[in-house]
Amino acid sequence: MPSIYEEGLGPVNANYDNLSPVDFIARTARVYPEYPAVIHGAARYTWQQTYERCCRLASALHNKGIRRGDTVAAMLPNIPAMLECHFGIPMIGAVLNALNIRLDAETISFMLKHGEAKVLIVDREFGPVIQDAVSRLDNPPLIIDVNDPEYGEGQATSDLDYEDFIADGDPAFEWQPPQDEWDAISLNYTSGTTGNPKGVVYHHRGAFLNALGNSEIWSMGMHPVYLWTLPMFHCNGWCFPWTVTAVAGTHVCLRKVDPEKILRLIEEHGVTHLCGAPIVLNGLLNVPKDKRIEIGHPVNAMTAGAAPPAKVIGAVEEMGIRITHVYGLTESYGPVTVCAWKSRWDDLPLDERADMKARQGVRYPTLAGMMVGDPESMEPVPKDGRTIGEIFLRGNTIMKGYLKNPKATEAAFRGGWFHTGDLGVCHEDGYVEIKDRLKDIIISGGENISTIEVEDALYRHPAVLEAAVVARPDEKWGETPCAFVTLKTDAEDVSEEDIIRFCRERLAGYKVPKTVVFQELPKTSTGKIQKFVLRDTAKAIK
Repeated sequence: MPSIYEEGLGPVNANYDNLSPVDFIARTARVYPEYPAVIHGAARYTWQQTYERCCRLASALHNKGIRRGDTVAAMLPNIPAMLECHFGIPMIGAVLNALNIRLDAETISFMLKHGEAKVLIVDREFGPVIQDAVSRLDNPPLIIDVNDPEYGEGQATSDLDYEDFIADGDPAFEWQPPQDEWDAISLNYTSGTTGNPKGVVYHHRGAFLNALGNSEIWSMGMHPVYLWTLPMFHCNGWCFPWTVTAVAGTHVCLRKVDPEKILRLIEEHGVTHLCGAPIVLNGLLNVPKDKRIEIGHPVNAMTAGAAPPAKVIGAVEEMGIRITHVYGLTESYGPVTVCAWKSRWDDLPLDERADMKARQGVRYPTLAGMMVGDPESMEPVPKDGRTIGEIFLRGNTIMKGYLKNPKATEAAFRGGWFHTGDLGVCHEDGYVEIKDRLKDIIISGGENISTIEVEDALYRHPAVLEAAVVARPDEKWGETPCAFVTLKTDAEDVSEEDIIRFCRERLAGYKVPKTVVFQELPKTSTGKIQKFVLRDTAKAIK
């Protein structure tokens, strides 16, 4: 029996439309046409100009036969063309595949083939690797060359120039919203540390919601000035191309992370917000004093994953940068939980405040659910801050699934939740704290050891710049902690024994690293430490 609220009250054009972040730029250009949209070197674009450039891109791609469901790949740093791809490509129902700019030719070739890319927009810096990648394809995509003045050198990858290409497009192109908000808007490949990477598919609805979720939990307000220290290829820049556009902010582009330049741009343009891994914040702290620029206004920094150590948090906040800690994955459109701050924590001592900020927190309002539970029974663990379980997520800001991989999709969504593969605890107040990746936890003599806990102790050593801990095989204990440490350039002689002694004063005996290796840490293009590389190194130690 239908409810009285269902009779004659169905959705119609007047009261229902498909959600899509593409509409953000149309509204912003209409309301704030003369406001600054993009700053890149000497280039300046208003919102009206940026909107017209996106329409031109959409029109030009449409003229080349690109249609709904076609893949358009982009191998670009954080430059205006990359921002334009986030709007111009989905304006015609096509799907943006933003490629990691540090990948090798073989991996890129796999992605282009697997995603069936019909067009590839590429910056000249990456011309050689792209030429190598497409040479391996039977049906290579149409290549469009981007000549960024801020790069200033390099050979063209194609005779088809990006600026000439969009100049032929119509600035008044009448683009259409998606036929269905479940339509794909982007394709993002996972890192693929074992086997081929998986293609994570986002839909318009999820991108719309997570973009607004970013703005809400960060209290961004209107017209922020956002500095692109986070790669736009990484989870579509955590959806911030759409977030900043929705609030009519200014996108300050940055080709690559340069701590000195970051400080200069913050002061020059009045930057209010930036995102990145803890290594970005650490880089700001290690700018030589004679080249450091004092920040004269409040700046907000969003960081993800394992929180920076207390010492780093304190030093960064003394610079005038307030840290917000979030958590998410490629499969969740970037961040979907936040350590929602409470005013009563402001007066806590630094170490206690840092412990609070280390928690991954609570779900975004745009995420339907988060649970720490037993991966087999799918039952929640006690909220005692001690019992470890897997972190599960569900809601509209979880991916459609893995492209052409139904088996992996089914496994990821088993039991009605997305299985993150991250291990954490749930505190009494409901805040979640990550303890490790499922694959990173160390089991020594039957005891679970959180590598994050050991790393936090290492970071407290005054000579330690960076640290990572992995399992090293051990005949007696099964596994023992092996620490990889990068020392600060001005550090005095520090030995393995010094580090072990320091940790012993702060950790239970079984958690103390049995081995310490001093070296530079391998990282991904987004600043994450590649622990799979370190695990191989640890296994090879005699």
